[in-house]
Amino acid sequence: MVRTYRVVVAKPGLDGHDRGVKIIARALRDAGFEVIYTGLFQTPEQVAEAALQEDADAVGLSVLSGAHMTQFPRVMEELDKRGLDDVLVFGGGIVPAADIATLTAGGVAGIFTPGSSMDDITAWLEAALDERETAV
Repeated sequence: MVRTYRVVVAKPGLDGHDRGVKIIARALRDAGFEVIYTGLFQTPEQVAEAALQEDADAVGLSVLSGAHMTQFPRVMEELDKRGLDDVLVFGGGIVPAADIATLTAGGVAGIFTPGSSMDDITAWLEAALDERETAV
C-alpha cells in the first residue's frame, strides 16, 4: 500500500442487514485501511457528508435490499455535489450481473457479490487506490 487509505463504509437506505458490511469493515481494517463505518439507515447525503468530513479515499456501499440501482447513483451524485468525484466508490450486495454493468458504466469502480473473498476485495481496493495515488 502506497499509504494508509481512509475508507467510509455505509449502509444506504432502509436495509437493516449489517453483518456483511461489518465483516468487510473488519477485513479492510485488518488489511491496513483506516475504516469509518457510518452505521445503518444512512441517506446518500449522509454518506457523502461522511466522506467529505473524513477526507475519504473510497466509499464502500452495502445494499442487500435490492435498492442498489437507486442508492448507488444517488451517493455518486451527492459525492459529485461536494466536489468528491475523485473518491473511489465500490459496493456489494445482491446485485444481478446486468445491474453490475450499468453501475460500473455509471462510475462505480467495483461490485462484489455474496461469496467474494475478503482477500480479493482488499487486494482489489489496495490496487485501485494505489493506481490512483501513483497516477497523480
